[in-house]
Amino acid sequence: MCRLINWVLKYLHPSRLLCCLVSHAQTVDQFKDQPRLPKFAVPKRYDIRLRPDLVACSFSGSVAIDLDIVAPTSYIVLNAAELSVSDDAASFTNRDSSKVFKPSRVELFKQDQILVLEFPDSLPIGLGVLTIQFEGTLNDRMKGFYRSKYEHNGEQKNMAVTQFEPADARKCFPCWDEPACKATFKITLDVPSELTALSNMPVIEEKINGNIKTVSYQESPIMSTYLVAVVVGLFDFVEDHTSDGVKVRVYCQVGKSNQGKFALFVAVKTLELFKHYFETPYSLPKLDMIAIPDFGAGAMENYGLVTYRETNLLYDDQHSAAAYKQRVAIVVTHELAHQWFGNLVTMEWWTHLWLNEGFATWVSYLATDSLFPEWKIWSQFLDETIEGLKLDGLAESHPIEVEINHAHEIDEIFDAISYRKGASVIRMLQSYLGAECFQRSLASYIKRYACSNAKTEDLWAALEEGSGEPVNKLMDSWTKQKGYPVVTVRVNNEKLEFEQSQFLSSGAQGEGHWIVPITLCLGSYDVCKNFLLQEKTETRDVNELFGSQIPQEIGPRSWIKLNVDQTGFYRVKYDEGLAAGLRYAVEKQLLSATDRFGILDDLYALCMARKERLTSLLALMGAYREELDYIVLSNLITISHEVERIAADSVPELLDNIKQFFINLFQFSAEKLGWDPKPGESHLDAMLRGEVLTALAVCGHDLTLDEASRRFQAFLEDRSTQLLPPDIRKATYVAVMQRARKSNRFAYESLLKVYRETDLSQEKTRILSSLASSHDPDLILEALNFMLSSEVRSQDAVFGLAVSLEGREVTWTWFKENWEHLLKTYGAGYLITRFVSATVSPFASFEKAKEVEEFFATRSQPAIARTLRQSLERVHINASWVHSVRNEQHLAQAVQELAFGKY
Repeated sequence: MCRLINWVLKYLHPSRLLCCLVSHAQTVDQFKDQPRLPKFAVPKRYDIRLRPDLVACSFSGSVAIDLDIVAPTSYIVLNAAELSVSDDAASFTNRDSSKVFKPSRVELFKQDQILVLEFPDSLPIGLGVLTIQFEGTLNDRMKGFYRSKYEHNGEQKNMAVTQFEPADARKCFPCWDEPACKATFKITLDVPSELTALSNMPVIEEKINGNIKTVSYQESPIMSTYLVAVVVGLFDFVEDHTSDGVKVRVYCQVGKSNQGKFALFVAVKTLELFKHYFETPYSLPKLDMIAIPDFGAGAMENYGLVTYRETNLLYDDQHSAAAYKQRVAIVVTHELAHQWFGNLVTMEWWTHLWLNEGFATWVSYLATDSLFPEWKIWSQFLDETIEGLKLDGLAESHPIEVEINHAHEIDEIFDAISYRKGASVIRMLQSYLGAECFQRSLASYIKRYACSNAKTEDLWAALEEGSGEPVNKLMDSWTKQKGYPVVTVRVNNEKLEFEQSQFLSSGAQGEGHWIVPITLCLGSYDVCKNFLLQEKTETRDVNELFGSQIPQEIGPRSWIKLNVDQTGFYRVKYDEGLAAGLRYAVEKQLLSATDRFGILDDLYALCMARKERLTSLLALMGAYREELDYIVLSNLITISHEVERIAADSVPELLDNIKQFFINLFQFSAEKLGWDPKPGESHLDAMLRGEVLTALAVCGHDLTLDEASRRFQAFLEDRSTQLLPPDIRKATYVAVMQRARKSNRFAYESLLKVYRETDLSQEKTRILSSLASSHDPDLILEALNFMLSSEVRSQDAVFGLAVSLEGREVTWTWFKENWEHLLKTYGAGYLITRFVSATVSPFASFEKAKEVEEFFATRSQPAIARTLRQSLERVHINASWVHSVRNEQHLAQAVQELAFGKY
């Protein structure tokens, strides 16, 4: 070292030395803080070998990457994170000359998650092979290459699992971890010989050497790094084949294989359905689906090896509720849709994430409806639309196409905009273009971009070409700007006046402007018209629209309904006369279930935005007193919980009467459904029973609480009792916790006992989501602390955030005390945002918003920044609504009348 310093001092003037050092630093720093990798090297093929150690929870590996050097460079820059790469562990070999280039510097930039290899000479243009050896840790954060725990024969064991979406393949092997950098993958695993090792492709060779076996897999088709998958553990499976010979398996923990049969049935049927719908066969020789005990998301569409949270793949005929059966079908069809929409045709960059998730969400309903038409699943699609509308009604929403400038920003856009708004605008477009034209154009798009990448504009071009409609112009307003319109409609003489403006839940004025596909009916679904609302305001003559079909007058005994069957992603505000006509139509059951749903949800949203009075909302809710449709009643229940929450903060003296009104509202359906399943009843009735009973329990209905207690006691004495079928267990658990206190712990302790005894994931999540529904803050705190214990899997702790009104403050205090632990456990990603949103959003005071802002002033992380802003906006919206309700005239009288049956 001394000789080097002397040489430098002798031959370099200090100014030249400084200049040299600055120049060198700049050459390295040019790659930092960049949203994308440089383009001078293009990966073509990866040969990956991994050796996981499931005892030490570490792994070692090597990768040989076929590269095309396409521009002069003395650097290779790729992604790597949480890996150890030594200075002598990398080299580049030119394909033509076989010359080996060793880097003079190997630097891992932790913040940017890039590995920079600097070479003393410029690399030759053309093909070569980059080889890198590396080591890493099987982490416990459910991202990258991680470990999941399971029990076999009473012994705790580890399995190795990958979860790479959106940008965590780099935590397993150095790579070009961007969706546009597609390549083929040849994977080899060295694993304990007694274990099953799965990857994207079928096994071509296994060699056993003592207690280690080397498993080699077929080379994959071209795909993105985030779709590479590896799972190593001990599993059972069930198997079937599609009609054209694709082998389909469902893997799960040993002893649970029977629970995989329903998902297997759905998968086989779905692959065949999508083959015809997309006019392209599934492109791999096998499809494996596997249930992972520790899994952060709901599922992941890895090509040929789809990973799932257990609750989203396994279904037990004896102990799973009907809602879980539906959930499994929706999730399986969603993930298999990705095998075409995402895996075969991939978004070019995360800005276009919605192309993956919006389409997979929409098409999952298409497939589920085909397989189970009796479920009326398209009416339940409204749940997706409503969640999209809720998030997109915030000023802190984002466009469907959102700019992504760093990897840490990606996780937050896996949200209701990309999934639910994306799916909803697709449904709106399909409704406008027609189902047949839409399918034909979609199939053409898949064929055109197969094994490649696409942008939103590419899809619009295919649909425009197939339909002849100006799709790009129509849809740009829905994908490139955030928000959506509320369309106000008024009757003026014999004219209908339409006005669009951006809807914001805060009640503020927005700037947006959309091309809105308007559908409307007048008095009958046989009298239906549609047009595009392109201006801010437009007027249509009723006679011109409907001709001789119109009634003599538009009033309380006739009705006009916009957004027929809720296929459009917008809200509607009616003038007083039209609103009266629609209430009459609701009472007389003249409208479809989806339209009854839409009228209620629009008025609720307008009420929250202080554009309508709470008395108007409560009066409309009274019109649903004999409602029996699942989707309508389910939304009525959701809205009742929100109204109760706002009333508790604004008019607590009226809360008992408001609860009594809701009890009256739900008793009709509760009596029709009863507690016990009826022979031959529908899937929807089975789901509805639990929701109605839960609503009555939360409102404090004594008869419901007493019956729940009786049945729970019978269940504790005999787990196989017929008195507590799966569909009402959640309702019963919530009910018994209503009377639980720190001094009356029987229900709480009993639920913990059931939790500890069951190995069914769905039963565990039922219990976790019920424990904090007590009214006792001390018991709620105990439940929250249990969520962070070793008895609860990390991904399940968020279920415990379903706290009662009395639990908001104690949850916030608990959250603050455990923030560092939560951050360490969940890091950046989907789950940490759930903690923030669930804890902060329920508050309804400006003072609390300020307190939250002050707490996060020194603690905020880039990965939660958007979620925190959205949560704080919700608090401000709630606070403004509370203030408005406090000042509402005649509310007490209206509530009194409603509580005692005067609708």
